Amino acid sequence: MKQQLSLRFPCSIRGMRVTVGMIVGQIGAGRSIDDLLAEYPYLEREDILQALRYAAWRAEEREVALAKA
Repeated sequence: MKQQLSLRFPCSIRGMRVTVGMIVGQIGAGRSIDDLLAEYPYLEREDILQALRYAAWRAEEREVALAKA
């Protein structure tokens, strides 16, 4: 099953009140995926993985050449 991320700001998981930022912050603070799944039983492992993938995609640096005026 493909998981959906909300395109609203802040970006949330499947329309729930759990945001990508919350998940990334918790992982960054040393919590494991299993810790998050135990604390938020309505989340699925794929929800967390998708949030991390989305955050990685948003954080990618891209160089865009601008047209000269």
